[in-house]
Amino acid sequence: MQRDTRKQERRDKRRTRIRARLAGTAARPRLSVFKSLSHIYVQAIDDAQGATLAQASSLDKECSGGKSGGNLAAARAVGALIAARLKEKGLEEVVFDRGGYRYHGRIKAVADAAREKGLRF
Repeated sequence: MQRDTRKQERRDKRRTRIRARLAGTAARPRLSVFKSLSHIYVQAIDDAQGATLAQASSLDKECSGGKSGGNLAAARAVGALIAARLKEKGLEEVVFDRGGYRYHGRIKAVADAAREKGLRF
């Protein structure tokens, strides 16, 4: 149990350092990613207003179809879904916040899918 606590503390420090440099606005929201073992969640946040503009997760029916949300296919689906929801609102530019996670695997899959669907970051 001690090891898990240290790992979380290190991720929290990384997340704090990243957030010191990033800020979302209404024109260019922050695309924040959170992953658990089972699912992946993405929010587009306007930090100036403190509001979530759009969200998507592997729990959404459009993404998972009842399948596992903790794999690369689900991450790609979530990235494509958040891009579609932001484009509906007229937003094409975002700031990507990896949330202290390494930029590989599911985090990279979300980013790549969002870029393929037209988001710029």
